[in-house]
Amino acid sequence: MPDISPDQKPIGSGFPARSEPAEILAGIDLSGKTALVTGGYSGIGLETTRALAGAGAKVVVPARRPDAARDALADLDGEVSTGALDLADLSSVRAFADDFLRGNDALHLLINNAGIMACPETRVGPGWEAQFATNHLGHAALYQKLEPAIRKAGDGARVVALSSTGHKRSPVRFDDPFFERDPYEKWAAYGQAKTANSLFAIGVDARLKSEGVRAYAVHPGGIETPLQRHLEEEEMVALGWKSPEGGLSEAAKMLFKTPTQGATTTLWAATSPQLADIGGVYCEDCDIAKVGAPDGPRYMEVLPHAVDREAAEKLWTMTDKLLAEA
Repeated sequence: MPDISPDQKPIGSGFPARSEPAEILAGIDLSGKTALVTGGYSGIGLETTRALAGAGAKVVVPARRPDAARDALADLDGEVSTGALDLADLSSVRAFADDFLRGNDALHLLINNAGIMACPETRVGPGWEAQFATNHLGHAALYQKLEPAIRKAGDGARVVALSSTGHKRSPVRFDDPFFERDPYEKWAAYGQAKTANSLFAIGVDARLKSEGVRAYAVHPGGIETPLQRHLEEEEMVALGWKSPEGGLSEAAKMLFKTPTQGATTTLWAATSPQLADIGGVYCEDCDIAKVGAPDGPRYMEVLPHAVDREAAEKLWTMTDKLLAEA
C-alpha cells in the first residue's frame, strides 16, 4: 500500500480554481525575500515572476537563453535579475548555483517551474533521457547546491516543484528510468518526470520541515504555453486541445486557464499562510488535491504513486547516486 500523508486532502482554501495572482497575494508582503523561478520568463513562469516581484520579492530568473529572458522581463516592476542556466547540463547548473551563492546568502522561495514536455528522444549528459534529466535531475542538482541558502532562510522558506496531471501517465520507472531497455515513449517519459517532481517535493519537505522549511508539488492546470512546442497541430487536435479549424477546441476553452490563472496555485503554495503547518503535498486549483483512482477524472486529482512517501525516499536515494556519479 502507498504511504500517503494524511494531509493529502483538500482544505477548502476559499480560492477558486481560476483565481488571479492579486487575489492570492492580497495582504502578502515579500519585501526582503529572495525568490528563484526557473523558466520564470515565459508562460506561467513569467506571471509567477511578475507577481512575486510585484509583492516585493527580489526575483532571480535563471534561463537557458539569458538575453531572451532579459527582454521578456524588461517591463516588470520590482527587482528582477537573470543568470545563465541549462538544466540539462549539470556543469551549468552548478556554475549558476555557485554564482547565486556568491551574491545571496539566503533563498526564501525556490520555484522549480521550468520543464520540457513530450519531446523527441534526446540524450543529455551521461546518456540520460532528456525529460527526466531536465525536469527532475537538473532541478534536484540545483536544489542540492542551493540547500544551504534555503536552510539559511529558515522558518517560512518554501520549495515548490511544478508537476502536472501528466504524472498519471507513468510512475517513476525505477528499473529503467532512461529507456535503455524499453523503447522510448515520449508521454511515459514525461509522466515519470512529473511524478518525480511530485516525489521530490515530498523528499525536500521530509528533510527540512524540522527547520520550518516546507515543500509542495503543484499542478498548475491546463494552459496554452510554449511547453507544447514539441507537439504537432494534429496531435493537439487528437488530444482534444485544438480544433481542426485551428485555435483552442471548445473543450479546451472550458478546461484551460490563462497564464495568470495558471500561476496562482504556485503562488498559493509559495506564500499562503493556510499552509504554514502543512507540507509535502500535491496541490491543484489553489488547494491541496484529492487522492484519486486510475479511472477518476483525467485532469484532476493525484494518483497514489505520485504522493507515496516510500517512493519519494527511493527516488531520493537514486537521484543522489546519479548526481554523485555524473
